[in-house]
Amino acid sequence: MKYFYVILTLFLLIYPFMASTAGDRSSKFEPGDDKVLLFIGQDNKTIDKYISSVKIVPAGFMLYTSIQSMEGLDSKSPDYGSGTMYAEELIRKYPNTMLQIGLYMVDALNDTYSGIYDDNIDKLAVWLNKVKIPVFLRIGYEFDGSHNHYDPEDYIKAYRYLVNRLRGLKVNNVAYVWHSNACRLKPILESYYPGEEYVDWVGITYFNQPACLIDPVITFAKGRGKPVIVAEGTPKNIGTIGGKASWNIWYGPFFSYVNKNKIKAISYINSDWDRMPMYKGQYWKDARVQSNKYIKDFWISEIQKQTYLKSSDGLFEQLNYTNK
Repeated sequence: MKYFYVILTLFLLIYPFMASTAGDRSSKFEPGDDKVLLFIGQDNKTIDKYISSVKIVPAGFMLYTSIQSMEGLDSKSPDYGSGTMYAEELIRKYPNTMLQIGLYMVDALNDTYSGIYDDNIDKLAVWLNKVKIPVFLRIGYEFDGSHNHYDPEDYIKAYRYLVNRLRGLKVNNVAYVWHSNACRLKPILESYYPGEEYVDWVGITYFNQPACLIDPVITFAKGRGKPVIVAEGTPKNIGTIGGKASWNIWYGPFFSYVNKNKIKAISYINSDWDRMPMYKGQYWKDARVQSNKYIKDFWISEIQKQTYLKSSDGLFEQLNYTNK
């Protein structure tokens, strides 16, 4: 009997510590165990049509802006061939949602850390403080993609400069995302890494590349205790037209990969790529889930699971975010 009291005493001593830490998140806006944030992108018209068809408002929306112009935040962006974006309109139209924003920085890294774009960074800070919702910011997204030709040293300097300036301007509703293209068998991730204190989440692109190219980024994130977000996901060159075949080739493996690797957020680009001037002739195909009944039915069945967090009155609370 004395052993029972010894165990009970030890439990009572450590329980307060256990209780205080059990609800902690290892990173900003990270949902609890077995929960996954669902984002839909990547232009206003596409998002509106998705919600109108699927009848489910996601947790948030995936959009883009640039360090050079900061377009598409408090007003409609120009259409560069992939649709127009207007972040503020979306969060007004669909309450209890958040944003996932890709910040374009190609050929602007040196100017960023040299202070050339300070006014634009300040404009971003003012806007972020105004909207008062959780925002995931992908700084210089797909940093290791050959199409961006980022120099690692310049990338790190620009990334840190941006984060430090936003922090200095009292922005506290942003999770900083370090987003890899995830398309290299032996990625040089360490040379691009800004440091633990600058990265809240690790992002990956999930298109049609084999898992062996994505795995190293997942391993890197897990080694540093960072949650992973599929920052850009779409069935490139596959689309939805195949119905069941498309599901078996891309969607089924995608959701299995998310579950297997405990990925905490996914961003699905629900676009008809072949109709967009920027991608015309590249055969990315139609990735709108509502364009094929089989895909739509199975998609709805999947995202209706309690695993996936959508818009709700309690969404921000689940992310330990207080709208202040």
